[in-house]
Amino acid sequence: MEFATVFLLAVALGTDAFSLCLGIGMVGVRHMQIWLITLTVLFFHIAMPLAGFAVGELAGTILGRAATVAGALLLLYLGVRMIYNALRGDPEDAPRIMLLNTGGLFLLGASVSMDALSVGFTLGTRRTGLLLTVVLFGLVAGLMTLSGLLLGRYLGRRVGEKAQLLGGLILLGIGVKLFL
Repeated sequence: MEFATVFLLAVALGTDAFSLCLGIGMVGVRHMQIWLITLTVLFFHIAMPLAGFAVGELAGTILGRAATVAGALLLLYLGVRMIYNALRGDPEDAPRIMLLNTGGLFLLGASVSMDALSVGFTLGTRRTGLLLTVVLFGLVAGLMTLSGLLLGRYLGRRVGEKAQLLGGLILLGIGVKLFL
C-alpha cells in the first residue's frame, strides 16, 4: 500500500476518536485527562490492528462486538448523565471521574478502536509494512483525539452550560451508532 492510502485509512479510523473526544472535551477535561485519553487511544490504534492481524477475523468479530457494546453502553450512560446535569443546571463531573479510572479508559480506547481490529486482519492480506502502518494509525488517532479534546474544551469554555448538553448529545449519538 502506498503512503497516501495508509494515511487516509488512518484518518478514517481516527474520526470516531475525534468526534467522541470533541463531546468529552466540551464537558471540560483536565490536562492529565487529555494526555491519558490521547495516549490510550493512540495505544489501542496500534494494538488493535496488530491483534486483528495476529488473531484473525473470527476472534475479531466475537471480541469486537462485545467491546463495541460495552463502549456504547458507557457512551450512552455518559451522554444521558451529561444531558440530565445540563438540564438540571448541575455541573457534575461524572464523565471526568469515569474517564480517569482504568476501566473507563479501556472501554473508551477499545470502543473507538474496534474498526482498527478488522483493518488489522485485512492488512495481513496486503503487502504493507505492518509496524510502520499501525504506528501511523496510532499517531494519527492520537493527534485526532488530542485535537478533539482541545477543540471541545475550547468550545465548552466559550459556550458554557450549553456545551455540556451538546457534548451529551454527541456521546449519545456515537453510542447509538456503535449499537447499530
